[in-house]
Amino acid sequence: MTASQNWNMDSVFSGGSHSEALQSRIKELDTLIKETLTQISEWQPSKDHPEFNELASFLKKRETIGNGLSEAGTFARGLFSANTKDLQAAKVVNQLSTVASQMSEVETLFMKKLKDVPENEWETLVATEPFKQSAFPLQEKREKGQKLLSEKEEKIIQKLSLDGLNGFGNMYQTIVNSVNVPFEEDGKITYLSAGQAANKLTGSEDPAVRARLLKDWEIAWKEKAPLFSDTLNHLAGFRLQTYDLRDEKDFLNPPLEYNRMKEETLNTMWDTITDNKPKVVEFLNRKAALMGKDKLNWADVTAPVSVGDYEPKTYSFEEAQNFVTTHFGTFSQEMQDMAQRAFDEGWVEAEDKEGKRPGAYCSNLPESKQSRIFMTFSGSANNVSTLAHELGHAYHSHVMRDLPALNRSYAMNVAETASTFAEMLISDATVEAAASEEEKIALLDSKISRAAIMFMNIHSRFLFEKRFYEARQNGLVNEEELSTIMEEAQKEAFLDSLDTYHPTFWASKLHFYITGISFYNFPYTFGFLFSLGIYSKAKQEGQSFSDDYRNLLRDTASMTTEELAEKHLAVDLTQPDFWQSAIDEILTDIDEYLALTADRI
Repeated sequence: MTASQNWNMDSVFSGGSHSEALQSRIKELDTLIKETLTQISEWQPSKDHPEFNELASFLKKRETIGNGLSEAGTFARGLFSANTKDLQAAKVVNQLSTVASQMSEVETLFMKKLKDVPENEWETLVATEPFKQSAFPLQEKREKGQKLLSEKEEKIIQKLSLDGLNGFGNMYQTIVNSVNVPFEEDGKITYLSAGQAANKLTGSEDPAVRARLLKDWEIAWKEKAPLFSDTLNHLAGFRLQTYDLRDEKDFLNPPLEYNRMKEETLNTMWDTITDNKPKVVEFLNRKAALMGKDKLNWADVTAPVSVGDYEPKTYSFEEAQNFVTTHFGTFSQEMQDMAQRAFDEGWVEAEDKEGKRPGAYCSNLPESKQSRIFMTFSGSANNVSTLAHELGHAYHSHVMRDLPALNRSYAMNVAETASTFAEMLISDATVEAAASEEEKIALLDSKISRAAIMFMNIHSRFLFEKRFYEARQNGLVNEEELSTIMEEAQKEAFLDSLDTYHPTFWASKLHFYITGISFYNFPYTFGFLFSLGIYSKAKQEGQSFSDDYRNLLRDTASMTTEELAEKHLAVDLTQPDFWQSAIDEILTDIDEYLALTADRI
């Protein structure tokens, strides 16, 4: 029987985007949010002491709302992802966003009320159930509440952010939609959207096409640079003004606190990466030589490299399922069983068809106790790795299902732990299964190129954003200055190993304009290396490590990142040893790549 490539959404809500059950659930959630806002507004810690029954009731309602919004959101976004022409689905996504936005006021009040609990009563509260298990995230919210302004002032900031911070975030997408990049093929010039051009820039196998397109790509973004500059400046300005009002002295503190990590850990990670970059440059130079070039350009780093004449292995979706479940089972029976359940119960949307949005993701269904995975499967080894990656996210949710909602809210830096771990299991397996030396080189190239992005491209983003915020504190930063800061950061991060850079990357990269959190960069590299370090330990200990790994995932929202690593891995993230052990995994791949390609240049 042919394996189904379509997910089952009817088991969540019947009726598709016009589901009456969905609309009924949204109305219930809207009513419950209003009730919960009233409840937390009227809550008086002094009268709820010592049992705090009213607080326990509030937390139950808060969890019900969070689970419901996640369930409905996964359903609606999933329908729209699978069919971008489903305008009703898009309408429901916006409807849910409006309903969910009301929770920001609830959360602000919640945090401010927690800070009003006297210290001696607080210590009693977090030492007793049902609060003891969530002591860490409750303490975290209490501390954040202590930094907030008055209820009225915070409400003003939230109201102004709709047309301020969020408004400029929306403006970015509007400007992006107007970007057109000329592309010549077979003597004809067509104009590509930003998304279409990006796909060709990273996907074309012809170095000449990539070089030509990179030049036109840069010109297209430069033409709109004044608009992007205004947008980026006002986004950062709104944040800096808000930090100032809350007496937040360092613009790095909020993203570090969100990711529950120390700046010392971050600096150690980057320093250890930098110490190892010369070996990565060897890889980049070898890749350039295989392409017949002296140096790579910006678009070449992740481009496929072809050596010899071979046919890369392709997989049917059923073969991919079997490959993933089999290799998951070499490490964890539970991982294997969950993956098989995902396929049996229709968690995965993988059909290669028109109308789907690009990319891949995994989204949680806490009420159904399932996940939904979105991707487009075309049969490549990379597709198999992507499938494993998203199933890793599903496993992370799976092992946390019985925890309170507060203990399931893990940060971005550890969000990629299970996914990258699962991907590494499968990536290594595909390399081992390569039918020829040429295929093995191609698979290693893809794997190492991803690491190069994490070590260098992401580092350049961090360096740029840090220097931009430093400059923005002293006033507006114009587009020429932004491009200079960007190019200097890229040259520093890549040890000036490329022959062409992307100065307007600050305009073309969506991550700089995400309104939810600044510095949407270093958590990627952290998560990648954290997973590699765990993977290195798993290879040493085998299946005996699977229970330790499971317990680590369960604790990802219940302690700081440093405490997590100390408890489950017995390592100190402020020291370079762990980071070096993770990087060594990539250095081993680079050595093999260099040996395999030594006679091919």
